[in-house]
Amino acid sequence: MTSPSLRPKSAGVLCPVFALRAADDLGIGDTSSARELIDWAADCGLKLVQLLPINATGGDNSPYNAISSIALDPLTLDLRPQRVPEISAANYERITDDHGVAALRVGPVHYIQVRKLKGALLEAGFASLPSLSSRKASFDAFCLAEASWLDDYCLFRVLMEENGHEDWCSWPDDCNTSEKARAWLAARPAEREPRLALHAYTQWLCYEQWGEVRDYARSRGVKLMGDVPFGISYCSADVFFHPEQFNLNWCGGAPPETYFKDDLFVQKWGQNWGIPLYRWDVMEADGYAWWTRRVQKLCVVFDVFRIDHVLGFYRIYSFPWRPQRSPEFLHLTLEEAAERTGGHLPHYIEHDDDTPENKAANLAQGDKYLRMIVRAAGESEVVAEDLGTVPDYVRPHLLSLDIPGFKISHWEDDGMGHVVKGSDYPNCSFTTYATHDHQPMKTHWEQRRKEAMSGDENERRVANLELRFLTEFAHLWEREGEWTPYNDGIRRALIEALLSSNARFAAFMITDLFGMEDRFNVPGIAGDMNWSARLPMTIPQMRTESPYREESVWLKDALIRTQR
Repeated sequence: MTSPSLRPKSAGVLCPVFALRAADDLGIGDTSSARELIDWAADCGLKLVQLLPINATGGDNSPYNAISSIALDPLTLDLRPQRVPEISAANYERITDDHGVAALRVGPVHYIQVRKLKGALLEAGFASLPSLSSRKASFDAFCLAEASWLDDYCLFRVLMEENGHEDWCSWPDDCNTSEKARAWLAARPAEREPRLALHAYTQWLCYEQWGEVRDYARSRGVKLMGDVPFGISYCSADVFFHPEQFNLNWCGGAPPETYFKDDLFVQKWGQNWGIPLYRWDVMEADGYAWWTRRVQKLCVVFDVFRIDHVLGFYRIYSFPWRPQRSPEFLHLTLEEAAERTGGHLPHYIEHDDDTPENKAANLAQGDKYLRMIVRAAGESEVVAEDLGTVPDYVRPHLLSLDIPGFKISHWEDDGMGHVVKGSDYPNCSFTTYATHDHQPMKTHWEQRRKEAMSGDENERRVANLELRFLTEFAHLWEREGEWTPYNDGIRRALIEALLSSNARFAAFMITDLFGMEDRFNVPGIAGDMNWSARLPMTIPQMRTESPYREESVWLKDALIRTQR
């Protein structure tokens, strides 16, 4: 195994696009909001802006359950006339007024209304496109160049409109397979062509605007960091048109976890994410064309990307039933569950890590697939989210490939009951306190402080350990059992400790910089509360209004002090 290279250290901020706010937005963050965030980051001295996946989403609005591995989310588009010449000022004003845009700018993302508003604007823009010859020529060239994935995606979107949802398993019999769908289209091509072209137009705008955002970030010395989930939605255009690439009899997830105290199913069986497994033998036979294209299209926008659940490349905990059936298994014994699945039970695929031989096989598999990812990424950098139940061979292997894994200080034990010092982190690592799936640090600190004082024996043990690790890591002088309530001093000390570490990348959520408690996602919970939280302030307010201005100034000084 080769040694990882030493690379310059940089710092970044994580903020989902949907969470960004502008005074004149359409109820959700967009590409222009992202440019404002880039400007703020560059002025502070940050070199990385980390986003969640920006692929097209379905009815659950989850960026980690995309309906395409390539198509981008039209909700991220800035559709003002100055950004989209096909949309006239008069049409823009009329449509936004008709859809009550003022109300959409208040509170969280109102997805149903925002989709309708942006859909109406896109239709207006597409209707005017033929009158702009240079724009129409650029659109036609895009359609020709991207036809290999775009045609199928647009047909999938038309079928979603026809049937009201993306769950193709429940579509009518005349269009519930790729062959039938193409025959359905061929029966009335002229009738459906305008809707197909509209969805192609939407993707043209997405790639145009995000390409401009990437170029702008580079001009400001900022790298855009994206995210690629290990899996793809079962109800995606990819699975619908290329089922041979996927094992649809098994769904990927995570093993049982007692951390989810309010979810009895997860405690007993684990997390069933519903993502189909890959037919790696089929993918290998065609040179991993699906994965290569997925990564290369991601790198059109991002200079760095994180692989969410990289552990899945080595082995994936899998269920022989889809999530919709999970309630029927909740109270069954292992024997009763096996009876309903033909003898199958949840387990790791390909192998459990229960023997040296199985570990070696899993490692060899991960090595083959991750090398393929690195090759496809070209000059873009790859980061691995390696959290959860991590086999002992994974992190040394990631280091050998020069792929930074995650360092979350309050989970890093030096083996002698103390926290691993930030100065001892390998350069090839990515350190943060929380991801989009975790509580903000303020909430986490206060919950652990409460548990340390009044929890049961195990809660007190875990809470005291994590708080002790955090305070040791940040050089805070706290007495166990007398933890100080979260305050500005603790918050700044924690962030500066991240920046002072030896990790190649140090990043924090924008909510943690300002001591907020907003949460972007609660795993295992389906509902409007996820993926909808928005910042209470705009980027200009972060520059000019208290307390945001003071924290922005402090951050700039901290980055200088820590030589980030």
